[in-house]
Amino acid sequence: MGIINDIIHYVNDYFAHVLQYQHEIWRAIGETFIMVGISITAAIILGLPVGTVLFLCRKGQQYENRLLFSILNVLVNIIRSFPFLLLVVIMIPVTRWIVGTSLGTLAAAVPLSVVAVAYYSRLVEQSLLEVPKEVMEAATSMGASTIQMIFKFLYVEARSGLMLGLTTSTISFISYSTVMGIVGGGGVGDFAIRYGYQRFEEEIMTFTVIIMIILVQSIQYGGSLASRLLDKRKV
Repeated sequence: MGIINDIIHYVNDYFAHVLQYQHEIWRAIGETFIMVGISITAAIILGLPVGTVLFLCRKGQQYENRLLFSILNVLVNIIRSFPFLLLVVIMIPVTRWIVGTSLGTLAAAVPLSVVAVAYYSRLVEQSLLEVPKEVMEAATSMGASTIQMIFKFLYVEARSGLMLGLTTSTISFISYSTVMGIVGGGGVGDFAIRYGYQRFEEEIMTFTVIIMIILVQSIQYGGSLASRLLDKRKV
């Protein structure tokens, strides 16, 4: 009983200490959601078309265009291979031009969105490559336009893979967002650095890790469930 009482006392003290920062914690979570939300939106609006063009223009495809494919392929590879923190620093002039400042949550969302577009576009391309060629041949034989082929055939067949790719991308964006605290971007990472690391408060650091684990696991579960529901092969 003595050990159990000690554990209960420790847990009570732990949460009592953490609750002192509940307002800062909720603000940090909100900032993370803003950064990741903007990056996901950019990934869908820009990354999806870029990935589709990469697929359609690659060698052997119906709209083969080696020049356009090479340009987009090199750009995507360069952005994905860049160390993220270095990319953030290099993009400071661009970020300041877009949002008027290089600090803050909105500023942090700019380089994060650039990485999101490159990252998701590659996953989109890979998902579309898994679509059987017979699907495009069927669309062509039925006289489908390019837009109809993309939205009514390609995306429909690849929707499960696209959802999994978006889930994987979202988790990566969350990981990247924690780095933004180093450059004043806010979010959970910034909270962990300022209140946990710099003040040597292990309870805060531990609680931050728990928050990130719960967030990532929730997104992974939701994304995997949605992917299974969208998988035509299991309908």
